[in-house]
Amino acid sequence: MKFLRDQVDKIKPTFSEGGKLSFLHSTFDALETFLFVPNHTTKNGTHIKDGVDLKKTMFLVVIALIPALLFGMWNIGHLQSLALTGEDGDLFGNFWVGLLQILPIIIVSYGVGLGIEMAFAQFKGHPVNEGFLVTGLLIPMVMPADIPLWMVGLATAFAVVIGKEVFGGTGMNFLNPALTARMFLYIGHTPDMSGEECWVPIPEGMAAVDGYSGATSLGNMATASAAGKPWSDDLLFGGSIMDSVIGTVPGSIAETSVIAILIGAAILIGAGVGSWKIMLSTVLGGLFMGWIMNVSADGNVWTDVPAWYHLAIGGFMFGAVFMTTDPVSAAQTDRGKWIYGFLIGVLTVLIRVFNPGYPEGIMMAILFMNVFAPLIDYYVVQSNIKMRLNRVKV
Repeated sequence: MKFLRDQVDKIKPTFSEGGKLSFLHSTFDALETFLFVPNHTTKNGTHIKDGVDLKKTMFLVVIALIPALLFGMWNIGHLQSLALTGEDGDLFGNFWVGLLQILPIIIVSYGVGLGIEMAFAQFKGHPVNEGFLVTGLLIPMVMPADIPLWMVGLATAFAVVIGKEVFGGTGMNFLNPALTARMFLYIGHTPDMSGEECWVPIPEGMAAVDGYSGATSLGNMATASAAGKPWSDDLLFGGSIMDSVIGTVPGSIAETSVIAILIGAAILIGAGVGSWKIMLSTVLGGLFMGWIMNVSADGNVWTDVPAWYHLAIGGFMFGAVFMTTDPVSAAQTDRGKWIYGFLIGVLTVLIRVFNPGYPEGIMMAILFMNVFAPLIDYYVVQSNIKMRLNRVKV
C-alpha cells in the first residue's frame, strides 16, 4: 500500500494547482480519495468528528448488495440451463454464465455514469461525489439479464444528467437515480423491459426447450387476469411461492431472492445505514393493502392472491430494502419515514391490482412517493411546531 501511496504522491503535483494537468484536478481527486482516506480537515467552524463519511457509507451499501448480486449471477446461469436443457447446471458453470452476462452491464453503467459525473465536476470545479458508487451498481441490478448494452448506457446517462446533475448533483436529486434509469427504459423501450425473452439470456442460434416459459410470476398473473382466469399457485413460476422466496425465478438481475435481500437488509440496519422504519412500514403497507384486496376478493387473480405473496414476488423486497431507503430521495423525519414507507407498500399493491398492464408496481410507487417525500416532511415538521406552540400557550 505504501508503494501505491508513493506513486500517487509523485504524480499529484501534475494535477494540483499550477500543474500541467491541473484542469483534471477533480478527476484525480476522485481517484485518490477512492484509494485512500482524504488527509484534509475542516479549517474553521464547529464540526463533528466521526469516522463515518459518505465514501464509507456508500461502501457499506455496496457490501449489502453483494449477496443479491452474487445470487443473481448464479440464477441467470441456472435459468439459462433450464431453458436450454431442461435441467440445472453445476454451481460454477451457472455462476460463470451469469458473471459473463452481468459484468459488461456493470462496466457500461460505471463507465458512462462516472464519465458524466467527472465531466460535470471538472466543469463546475467541484470534487466528484461518491454517490455513483452505489447507483452504478444498482442500475444493472434492476435491469433484465438480456438488456442491450447501449440501452444501459443511454439509461445511465439520462439518470445522471436529468435525474441528478440538473438538480445539483449528489444530495440534491429528488428522484432515485437507479429507478429513474429503469423507468426511462420501461417507458421508451418497453419490449426490452418486459415479456418472456428479456429475463433469460438465450445464446444466438439456440432455442428454449419445448414447454419452457421465461415469463415472471407477475407476468403470468397479468396474462391470467386479462383472460379472466381464477387465482392459482400454478401461475407462479415453478408452481410454488418458495421458489420466489429462494429466488430461482425469472426477474431483474438481483431482485429475485428474498433471502439474499434480507441478508443485505440486516447489513444495512446493523451498520446504521438503512432505515428499518422505512423497510418495515413498506412491508406493512403492502400487507395491509393485500389484505384489503383479499377481503374484497371477487374472483380476480389480483384480489385473490394471498397478501404476503406480494412481498415475495417481483421486486417488492428489493425496492423496500435498497430503493425506499435512499437517504436523499426518502423522507427524513421519523414520523415521515413511517408514512412514506407505508404509502409505498399500499401504492405498490394498488398498482398491481388496478393496472395489470404494469404488474410490478414497486418502481412507480417509489418514484411517486419520492416526489411527495418533502411534502410529508413539511407537514410532520409543521405538526411538531404546532404541538409545541400549544404547549407554550397552556
